[in-house]
Amino acid sequence: MMSFPADAPLERVIKAFKRLGSREVRRGNHILILRENADGTRTPLTMPSHRRVKGSTLRSILTQTRISRQDFLDAFNAT
Repeated sequence: MMSFPADAPLERVIKAFKRLGSREVRRGNHILILRENADGTRTPLTMPSHRRVKGSTLRSILTQTRISRQDFLDAFNAT
């Protein structure tokens, strides 16, 4: 099992979320990503537009969007 990234590059994180069925809606000081769920609902996701995303921020986002760490790591490592 791969370790969770401490400081992940922003573009790689966005690519991982896109692999998990999300799409980027808007980019400014923050990035708005919309996740399409299997049941037809949508989950909005907001993350800071920094060069690198801290591990604690990523864990918080995954908890809020109910994406498992392993699913995210699989998508993150595939990019």
